[in-house]
Order: sequence, then C-alpha cells, then structure tokens
Amino acid sequence: MRAAWYEKNGAARDVLEVGGLPDPLPGPGEVRVRIHASGVNPSDVKARAGRPLIAPRMIPHSDGAGIIDAVGTGVAGERIGERVWTWNAAWQRSNGTAAEYVVLPQDQAVHLPDSTSFEEGACLGIPALTALRAVTTDGGVFGKTVLVTGGAGAVGAYAIQFARLYGAARIITTVSSSEKAEICTRLGADHTINYRTEEVVDRIGGITHGRGVDRVIEVDAATNVAMLPGIIARDGLCVIYGSSKPEVSFEFFPMILAGAAARFFIVYEMAPEARTETVSALQGQLASGLLRHHIAGTYALDDIAAAHEAVESGKTIGNVVVSLGQ
Repeated sequence: MRAAWYEKNGAARDVLEVGGLPDPLPGPGEVRVRIHASGVNPSDVKARAGRPLIAPRMIPHSDGAGIIDAVGTGVAGERIGERVWTWNAAWQRSNGTAAEYVVLPQDQAVHLPDSTSFEEGACLGIPALTALRAVTTDGGVFGKTVLVTGGAGAVGAYAIQFARLYGAARIITTVSSSEKAEICTRLGADHTINYRTEEVVDRIGGITHGRGVDRVIEVDAATNVAMLPGIIARDGLCVIYGSSKPEVSFEFFPMILAGAAARFFIVYEMAPEARTETVSALQGQLASGLLRHHIAGTYALDDIAAAHEAVESGKTIGNVVVSLGQ
C-alpha cells in the first residue's frame, strides 16, 4: 500500500516520507478500511513535531473515511463493503489513516451515511465528536447562552451548529476576521466578536446585559481563561478541550462566588459510555442532513507535508483533508 510516515520528530518536510508499505491484515475483532480521505488535525501535526514515538515508524492521522474491504474473525462478513468513518486510529497506535489501508478494532469504524462524503467523514472523529461532547455534556445547552471561542475553527464550526441544533437560546462566538465572522453567522451564531479589535468581556456584558454566558466551549484555556470570571454566569460551566500551554490559572474568588465549574476533556480518552452516546448522537445528526461541513483544503498524499503546514499555519478556515482518491 501507499502510505505516509515519519521515523523521527521534526518539521513536516524534513521527516514525512511517502512510499510503499506491506498491506496490513485484520486480526480478530478488527476490520480493514480502504481509506479514501484522511483528516489532518492539530494534534496530528503536534505529534509529528514533538510527541515521543511509540514505534520506529509512525503513520499519522486519527481521522479518516473509506470502505471496509476485509474483516477478522468475530466480525460479521456483512460489514465488507460498508462505508465508514474512523476515530482514534493513531491514538496510542503507530498506524493511522495516512495510508491506503488502516486496520482497526471494529467499533472504531462507524457507519458513514451515503449522504456524507468521504472528505466530510474524515472530519468527524476529532472535530465533530469534540464539539458534540462539549455541547451536550453536563446537562446540555437548551435555553442557555453559549460562547464558542474560535468559532471558525474545525471544532468551533461544529460547536456552533450543535449548540443551535440542541436548543441554545443565544450563541456568541469569537473570531479574528470579518470573513470568519460571516462564516460563523451562516452556521448559526447570533453574535460574533472580533477579539483582535473588540474587548471581549465588554461585548459579552453588553450582549447578555451583564448576566454572562451559561457555557463556554473553550479552544485555548491558557490564552482565554483570564477573562472567564468576567464572562461566566452564575452556576455557569466552562468546557475546556484545548490549551496552547501546559498550565492554566484563573482567579479563585470570582469563580467560587459565581458557583462556576470547569469541565476538562480530551476526545481521545472519552469514557466508553460517553463515546457510545456521543457517536450515536452524531450519527443522528448526520442522518438529519442538517449538519454542514467546511473543508478548507484537500491535498494529495504526496503533498501531505503541505497539508501539515496548512494546519500549523493557523490560517485555514475549516478542516484539512488528505485525499487518497480511490
């Protein structure tokens, strides 16, 4: 099979290789997916750049979509030919989706509706599941005011949509340009705040008449948590799925006086019950046909280094996908 891999950490163009590797075979309880599209996420490029290698050769990318073409013992033969999307393909594993084939435990290959393209399916495992869990955990958002930081990002764009679909009363999002503001408005945001030109705390105070937001869906806790005491409503919740630095701190007394809470989670380590619930909910949203996917760019496997660089640049609006064009 053709695949991309790296054998040491470093810059994309220095360490990523593309070539031929042996076709993998599924073991008991596993399926083999013929990959049509592979999603590139920030965690994928961070792993390539600096996360310790767990094997001599690492095939990157956790997210992907394709067709099951072989199954191991214990897996129903009827699954052969099924369109699927994948999750956690490269999490604590050495063989991700940046290859013509990936072998996974059967539960990590989820049915992909015919109405969802392979490129769109490659955006589900990390961005969509993260967004959906952030919106639905701890009681959900029905009737609530929600702030999505970085609403034009891969997770943020889904979070805005899920907040709307799950009944949020008001959705506010932060952006860094007018182009991103327009995208977020189309996705369902009621208010956009350009954090480069506006004072976020003041704007939120004005929008909510001083009450604050009931839920913050936070992409970068280290950068944004300082404003949390000034924007969180009484008994509000901050759901944190990312941070640009390893340490996060905020003022204690304003938070305890507000009765505020912080929920940290990483999509890779969701409890089995939460994973099952969230995947099922996502399947329902896909079936509804209401969910919109934004592909920022599609690259050939030979151009995988450029795909990684696009994600690292932070300038893409939407998801980056590597096409294996089956």
